[in-house]
Amino acid sequence: MSGTLNKVMLIGHLGDEVKMHYFDGGGCIGRFPIATNESYTNKTTGEKVTNTDWHNIVVRNKAAEICEKYLSKGDKVYVEGRLKTRQWQGEDGNTRYSTEVQVHDFTFLSTKKESQAQASPQPAKPVQNMESAPQQASPAEQEDDLPF
Repeated sequence: MSGTLNKVMLIGHLGDEVKMHYFDGGGCIGRFPIATNESYTNKTTGEKVTNTDWHNIVVRNKAAEICEKYLSKGDKVYVEGRLKTRQWQGEDGNTRYSTEVQVHDFTFLSTKKESQAQASPQPAKPVQNMESAPQQASPAEQEDDLPF
């Protein structure tokens, strides 16, 4: 294979609000972190271990405006893009590096409000005790002598 591939697909939760940067030419960039988790059970101790990785996400122009409008901290999102490493000089003179996911496609999976609504306890429906309920067959069941 002579070609190369630079593709990233992530599903995770926003770690912060979308930060927007606007340019003179009318373009804009949105940046936000996404957390992805890996969980496993430690075989020696039996305890559940969760590792979290943080990813720097960059969206551009209209996509950035959509993300800013609809996403907030805690929302679950799918992003697809490519890795890009930036290099710059820090104030102390040292060279710094940052790896980002340059997004070209995304899907909102759930909002923080939806997640909280699903996690909140629903009022329990009363359960009828089958032993105390009268064993009464419906008229259709009484007339039918088939076993099923």
